Amino acid sequence: MNDKKPMDEALDTFVKSLKEDNKKERAKRKIKKEEENPQQGIDYLVELTKNIVERVSKTDEVEVKYDEDKASISVHGRDIGIMIGREGRNIAALEHIINLVGKRNEILKRNIVLDIKDYRKKNLEKVKKIAYKMAEKAVQEGRKIALRPMPSYERKIIHNSLSELKNVRTASKDEEPNRRVIIYPVLNEQ
Repeated sequence: MNDKKPMDEALDTFVKSLKEDNKKERAKRKIKKEEENPQQGIDYLVELTKNIVERVSKTDEVEVKYDEDKASISVHGRDIGIMIGREGRNIAALEHIINLVGKRNEILKRNIVLDIKDYRKKNLEKVKKIAYKMAEKAVQEGRKIALRPMPSYERKIIHNSLSELKNVRTASKDEEPNRRVIIYPVLNEQ
């Protein structure tokens, strides 16, 4: 009946292996900062991302690419859906870890965006579609429309997308994790 024990052991093993990898990497990186190649740091973050994805998803069929123009890391492979998580929460958590490691080691000047199996790219289109549909509904019905609670990056997509429209305005309401976008119709009173 002790189903938690194997999970705890697996987590402990994973954390220990990350600590060992971290010690090895720190030993390798005894180069003076002014002599350090910036690409070397990015390569380290790409490799760290790959190692985490392989260990969590238990697959070795992972391809990780870095896009310098967009400052993004793209991950593709088989059986890595677990890395996306519910509503992209695992992507956000891994992205936070990668950016934290990058900032602490003075590798990054700006945050890296992480996308796994093009989840964020597809989600962006979906969120925009919902935003326009709900804006149209708000205008037709002449009342405010409250959207479901969503992460900050999704709220930003909605605010930016709908800011182009003259007949609606948006505002965020409530506190995390229940923060949501409210779409208000702009009524022309003449």
